[in-house]
Amino acid sequence: AGKQPGASTMVGKNQGIIKTDNIIIIKNMKFSVFQTSQIGGRKKNEDRMGYSYSKAAAIFLVADGLGGHPAGEVASQISLQVVMALFREQAQPRIADVAQFMHTAMLQVHQNLLDYAATHAMADTPSTTLVIAMIQDGKLYFGHCGDSRLYLIRDAAIMAQTRDHSLLARDGAGSTEAEIWSHSRHTLYSCLGASSAPIIELAEPVTLQFGDRFLLCSDGLWGSVDDSDIIHTLHTSEVADGTLSLVKLALRNGGPHGDNVTAVSVNWEEPDNHASY
Repeated sequence: AGKQPGASTMVGKNQGIIKTDNIIIIKNMKFSVFQTSQIGGRKKNEDRMGYSYSKAAAIFLVADGLGGHPAGEVASQISLQVVMALFREQAQPRIADVAQFMHTAMLQVHQNLLDYAATHAMADTPSTTLVIAMIQDGKLYFGHCGDSRLYLIRDAAIMAQTRDHSLLARDGAGSTEAEIWSHSRHTLYSCLGASSAPIIELAEPVTLQFGDRFLLCSDGLWGSVDDSDIIHTLHTSEVADGTLSLVKLALRNGGPHGDNVTAVSVNWEEPDNHASY
């Protein structure tokens, strides 16, 4: 499954993968990654996060179990386990078709949640959001279901971003403020584990440039922090410091009843071709 909270640096060379403390060497790739999850004001943390890698690909994800449904933490944990198991199985070391992999993985999560509910005779199925990002051949691929987000920051601006599968995002344009907030941003029209087939949205791949930063996060972060703060912090801070600053700000703004806050942040860097291992 995914790694524990912390930071690692992944560096490109021609010799597979080498680990030295927090340095991980992967062919033609170098990036720093940091992940953390904080419980906020909730009784339990229903968010999950993780990342993994092969000699040619890397994967990152955030899942947010829905609190209004039973066993939200089970749903997000199943998401993490299913996706990472499929990645380990198929990344040999490349994923043959990244977009197809992400789509199939999300559908598999959805089916596993339905199976879990049937096995445990549950009236309602555990449900979760899921956002996945993958790197292969210098390109960023990403897809999602629900309202966990990905931001791609380049040159102090949002280069790409997921669109929430919420009533607010779908119906909010042109509405009055009262009408907008009557469609709570927490009301989703698509998630994994729902009774209807999930809407799985895959973005066009983006060729990464050195210095690009991308963030996967639950709504506990983006719902409590302005996009301008996310852009500025990611652009001006080291990956670990910036991510922690955003999480702390979200927790402070969320107050004593705030949501769980989960983030995985990645900085794409230029490989050190002169390093020797």
